[in-house]
Amino acid sequence: MSKKKRILFFMLLSVLLLGIFGFLGKSEPEAAPGIAATPKIFAHRGAVDRFNESTITSYKIASEDNVDALEIDLRMTKDNMLIVMHDETIDRTTNCTGRVSDLTLWNIKSCVTLGQYNGEITMEEIPTLGEIFQTFGSTQKYYLETRLVYGETAMEEVLVKLLMDYHLLDKEKVAIESFSEDSLEKMATLAPELSLTLLFRKGEFELEKALAVDFPVIGLESTDASVEIVNALHNQGKEVHVFFNDVETFEEQQKKMKELNIDGYFTDNITFTKRLLGK
Repeated sequence: MSKKKRILFFMLLSVLLLGIFGFLGKSEPEAAPGIAATPKIFAHRGAVDRFNESTITSYKIASEDNVDALEIDLRMTKDNMLIVMHDETIDRTTNCTGRVSDLTLWNIKSCVTLGQYNGEITMEEIPTLGEIFQTFGSTQKYYLETRLVYGETAMEEVLVKLLMDYHLLDKEKVAIESFSEDSLEKMATLAPELSLTLLFRKGEFELEKALAVDFPVIGLESTDASVEIVNALHNQGKEVHVFFNDVETFEEQQKKMKELNIDGYFTDNITFTKRLLGK
């Protein structure tokens, strides 16, 4: 090999080695500190690993576990009553069928939720939000999810009146979450003292939007969270609350969220999350 070729060869080798070492030397950015003093645990639909979701018994079990808040999904009946139900219909969780907004409270109360735990069928009626408040009063904190009704903001006035009736219109006791900006904006007008969380569905997270909105808390699905996204939100003073859609990867994802200094966990397994966070 000629001298000229040897020089060229070593120059190319040097560039290649620098590139390799530079790549190997790169590290992931460090997670910024969380906003919350300690991570919060929210009982997602109650203690769903031990009893039927969204029932008083399920929330009682969660309450005994000393969670930071009971996470409660709201739906409005045909006669404008707020019930505790995640789905648009009652098909999945009860012995009846039908869309909540097409049924009266009397219709709803003629049905029961169904579950299976420890080999036994468990049944309990669908509670109204008022019945939840009657059961727990101010002894618990509530994280309430509002939704549009036929595309309209219809439940917010009813919700605020209930909160006033039970003396719960207090940011120390109640927070509101929603995938609907319209609902949150209406709640901000009706109850400006409450904390509001804008939720993003899995695969639909938009960092630019999350940073731009006035809501102090952002909620997203765990697989959409990254150190860059969480740091950006934390650096703007926004809390990050995460929910988990995949039961099979739940524990793995919660461990990852701990590394990102997430501020709040919507959990389907309170015992695991408490152990993970050392609570």
